Amino acid sequence: MPNEQPIIWITGQPGAGKSTIGRALLENFRNDGLDAFMIDGDDLRALTANVDYSDAGREANIRRAQDIALYLSRQGRVTIVAVVAPFRWLREEFKERAHVKEVFVHTTEVRGREHFHSDAYGVPSSDFLDLDTTDASVDESVQRVRAYADL
Repeated sequence: MPNEQPIIWITGQPGAGKSTIGRALLENFRNDGLDAFMIDGDDLRALTANVDYSDAGREANIRRAQDIALYLSRQGRVTIVAVVAPFRWLREEFKERAHVKEVFVHTTEVRGREHFHSDAYGVPSSDFLDLDTTDASVDESVQRVRAYADL
């Protein structure tokens, strides 16, 4: 589609900095006059009342985020998605049908959300930005994502 904008898919385990970077990126884009929107995993779960953290519940939540992101992208909005999305196969499937820039956020720090970690998490294997937030500032992370997404 001619008006389609990139979807920046920020993935990683809970506590790695996905939402923090996503919110800062959203503000950064808006300050530059870009029409941007963010889908956060916690907000999406609250909106849809999906508190099912089983594989099926996670897949349903991810597919919902993908559908919303694709719709917004096709409406000309730069879309940021910040969700755990543990299933690599599901993220790869989405990259095949949409203009997705995958960002893998991770840290060695303990940040208090480890009880939500997914044992099934599949680290990206191709076509992604590796973003270690252990020693990186939020501003540095935002600039790396912007450069990777070419925005």
